[in-house]
Amino acid sequence: MSTAASAKNGTWRNWGGNVSARPAREVTPASVDELVAAVRKAAEDGLKVKAVGTGHSFTSIAATDGVLIRPQLLTGIRNIDRDAMTVTVEAGTPLKRLNMALAREGLSLTNMGDIMEQTVSGATSTGTHGTGRESASIAAQIKGLELVTADGSVLSCSEKENPEVFAAARIGLGALGIVTAITFAVEPIFLLTAREEPMSFDKVTSAFDELWAENEHFEFYWFPHTGSTNTKRNNRSAGPEKPVPQLQGWFEDEFLSNGVFQVAQWVGRAAPGTIPSIARISSKALSARTYTDIPYKVFTSPRRVRFVEMEYAVPREAVVETLRELRTAVERSGLKVSFPVEVRTAPADDITLSTASGRDSAYIAVHMVRGTPYQAYFTAAERIFTAHEGRPHWGKVHTRDAEYFDGVYPRFGEFTALRDRLDPDRRFQNDYLRRVLGA
Repeated sequence: MSTAASAKNGTWRNWGGNVSARPAREVTPASVDELVAAVRKAAEDGLKVKAVGTGHSFTSIAATDGVLIRPQLLTGIRNIDRDAMTVTVEAGTPLKRLNMALAREGLSLTNMGDIMEQTVSGATSTGTHGTGRESASIAAQIKGLELVTADGSVLSCSEKENPEVFAAARIGLGALGIVTAITFAVEPIFLLTAREEPMSFDKVTSAFDELWAENEHFEFYWFPHTGSTNTKRNNRSAGPEKPVPQLQGWFEDEFLSNGVFQVAQWVGRAAPGTIPSIARISSKALSARTYTDIPYKVFTSPRRVRFVEMEYAVPREAVVETLRELRTAVERSGLKVSFPVEVRTAPADDITLSTASGRDSAYIAVHMVRGTPYQAYFTAAERIFTAHEGRPHWGKVHTRDAEYFDGVYPRFGEFTALRDRLDPDRRFQNDYLRRVLGA
């Protein structure tokens, strides 16, 4: 199976394998006009409509028993504007293709997440992000959007055109319409020097504010059951380019990070009692390294081990306390956690339902390998995250509802009012949106 979601016998499944749906029909439009026709036809037939990218969400945000729109023919770059420094790209374009095409043109996005398998519209609609002191999520780099709304009209929005739609639709959850094209801000390609090194949990948490302040992009992974973390600092560099040598890269990124890690997960599943020992070995497997390369080769890495994930954004000043509480909960619970916890940051942005909307944020992501029971661990983690007014990633496992979101998003009502205007009949509704946005 590819990295994308799969459809067998009419059943759609997501990448993590924890969500499935049986749509009444699937449509793969080759143009915006064909997409408009599909939305209008669904309305005539009284069917709901959802667009799905590569299925990298762990929530049922894209699941439907109505019409499933697959955007894989709506791909490619429409236009590069070197005066405005923007690129307009079709919604179904995978981030990987965008990054590689931009690099060939001597351009790059400013920041990106650590996976690039997703489509541009799927990644932005759910609020996918990397880590950054000043540079924010992928959606925060959007300068314009084209959207097919419930009545079949095509709406363009930007800061100047339909600004109230633009404020919300950059992270629109698929609730406001189907995104057909996105215009991103780009900049001349640059080099990043990555410095990866192990650091103790106590050191990284006590020095977190300095590490954040001193680096353009700082993140770390903590291995539960150990006092060890692996830190990564990415900063712009004058060069020269010094990529990870191919063999070393294969050994560290494929063999250790994916191959050996996969075997460790299998052993842990078969014998959970071995997990703390495996964690101690895993935490020491990756040694320090420094390399300099173009952005997408530094920010992103392959993820071959399938997992299920929960991630919450907490106020940045609360991250250390939240992490310490999580460590205590894992130690006291008897839970066996074989997957590292990932910690990243983002500056406040102005997108209505962005997890960083209006506040500097830190992200804590917990994972379990696909197929293992994750509920007890995620429930314990979620209890801690919500006590700090955490906001869950829209595409990752959580149990929150509209009432909760109304409390943690000051502009929540602004989004739901816009949805009432753009989709009064709830053409783009599904069970997930009913829960998170209200009926």
